Order: sequence, then structure tokens, then C-alpha cells
Amino acid sequence: QVQLVESGGGLVEAGGSLRVSCAASGRTSSTYNMGWFRQAPGKEREFVAAVNWWNGHTNYADSVKGRFTILSDNAKKTVDLQMNSLKPEDTAVYYCAATRPYYKGTDYDPQNFDSWGQGTQVTVSS
Repeated sequence: QVQLVESGGGLVEAGGSLRVSCAASGRTSSTYNMGWFRQAPGKEREFVAAVNWWNGHTNYADSVKGRFTILSDNAKKTVDLQMNSLKPEDTAVYYCAATRPYYKGTDYDPQNFDSWGQGTQVTVSS
């Protein structure tokens, strides 16, 4: 498995910006995709953004397109999520995740991710 440690997050007013970071270690050489998910109270975990660590291809949920940017550094094994124009509905626990070994697909269902960070809280006040 890949060990993932998140940092960042916190409280911000609506319209503000925040950045969450994820540092990966362990079985990173066989990991192709890294992603960010979020889970709000009473809701299911949902896909936010993903990046292919080797070719840089990115993918975003419609709800965050144009506001969030996923940034990866393959050499440092880090994946950040820059969040701009934040809305109260972005409030959630944000999780970093790594796909199962050698998975190259673009299906970002959580079942295709086998390593998860502990989560970091992002709260957007109105």
C-alpha cells in the first residue's frame, strides 16, 4: 500500500482560497493515479479531482471545475489541491487517495483506490 499524509485545510470564508497537501510514501512506483475525495456530514464520499502521476492528465468533478486545481510533483511524491472561490457547500473532510497497483484507468470510483489518507477538514463559512 501507499502511505498518505494530508496537511492543510482549515476554516475560510466563502470566496476565499485554501490549499490541502498530500505526501505519499511506500508503493508509489506502481501507482498511476492520485485523487482527492471529500465527504460532508450525512453524505457519501464523492470524487473531487485526480491526476495521473506519470502523464499529468487531470480530471475534475463538475462541481469544482474552474475553481479547484490538482497539482502533482512526481519527484517529491506530493499531490496538492488548490481550492479557490470556495463555497459553503465545499465544506467537508477531504481525503487523498491512491489507486490500486498498476491501475491506469480513468474510472475514479472509490473502489479503484486502495490507499487513503486520514482526511483533513475544510470548512467554508457563509
